[in-house]
Amino acid sequence: MEATNAELTLDGNAVAGTLVEVFGDDLTAATGTCPDCGNHAALATCRAYTHAPGIVLRCSVCDGVQLRLARTPTGWRYEARVRIEGRFPASG
Repeated sequence: MEATNAELTLDGNAVAGTLVEVFGDDLTAATGTCPDCGNHAALATCRAYTHAPGIVLRCSVCDGVQLRLARTPTGWRYEARVRIEGRFPASG
């Protein structure tokens, strides 16, 4: 990772509130599998880039894009490449 990007990088926990807003549950503890390298880990371990028009979560191993989120005038748009295991939102 370049030094300039390191200053902009957070971990996946930084977007927990946004994930609740979009998906109705905090998915940072959810386990996912990277489609690029097969890394199997919690979304909290992803690198989060939030200093753009949207949010990008990248794999902590291969830096592949896992999830993109962007707020539009009509709501949130997202593209998820990571395969999340389990059910969400959590049912009570």
